[in-house]
Amino acid sequence: MTQQQSVSPTIKARVLAESLPYIRRFSGSIIVIKYGGNAMTEPALKEGFARDVVLLKLIGLHPVIVHGGGPQINEMLEKVGKKGEFVQGMRVTDSETMDIVEMVLGGHVNKEIVSMIASFGGRAVGITGRDNHFIKAEKLLIDTPEQKGVDIGQVGTVVDIDTRLVEGLVERGCIPVIAPIGVGQNGEAFNINADLVAGKLAEKLQAEKLLMMTNIPGVLDKEGKLLTTLTPSRIDELIEDGTLYGGMLPKIASAVEAAKSGVKATHIIDGRVPNALLLEVLTDDGVGSMILGEG
Repeated sequence: MTQQQSVSPTIKARVLAESLPYIRRFSGSIIVIKYGGNAMTEPALKEGFARDVVLLKLIGLHPVIVHGGGPQINEMLEKVGKKGEFVQGMRVTDSETMDIVEMVLGGHVNKEIVSMIASFGGRAVGITGRDNHFIKAEKLLIDTPEQKGVDIGQVGTVVDIDTRLVEGLVERGCIPVIAPIGVGQNGEAFNINADLVAGKLAEKLQAEKLLMMTNIPGVLDKEGKLLTTLTPSRIDELIEDGTLYGGMLPKIASAVEAAKSGVKATHIIDGRVPNALLLEVLTDDGVGSMILGEG
């Protein structure tokens, strides 16, 4: 018997009733979802994600997806005999690697997500930041303990996002699925961290919510307890005392910046939990950490 079959009709009805005020509150709102982690690689979680996105669209919300694809890029690099290299957690991206990144993210991964959403009745359109040049980027230089301003190739940061393409898709009833590839001043492609793109896009769209899917339960304190509601100042304290460090910092920085810039709430949620999106958006308890703006 599956977990879904074991839930009684009474509990199902209670969950549906609990979701009603959230549906009323968020209907018509844009929510930006950074899709990554196990939810992108495990078949059951991939299907569940696509189904949840379609359901959110059907009940009146407007999901906009920004996806990663690190494992898929690594797999393709291995196939062509190229070893992935990282500096401070950022992929070194020479021109050959950039071609592979663009092929994997803008092609295989993006189209797979679009197809899966379509299989559940959703209308999704896959795009990259090079489409209509809507994500403007510039080279990102990395500071390391040994050296400042290290050039790691075609790795970018967001200069600006022209939201008209995304807004047009939303207005036509579509679900935009965005690969985080930006375009430079001379038309060159840049590989951009998906968390960064999702955060900046949520800011520009003035989204109701930014949801960042991860492989951890959320923001944890030093004892490993989940912190369910946070503010930017509390996040600063957690960074200063060493509770937050390493790979979580770029994700946290994007979430905090979005919260400070008009996104009403940013959520860091555990994508390994089935139906994590629905639980976080449409129930009282949620499944992760919520960061609220302080203005």
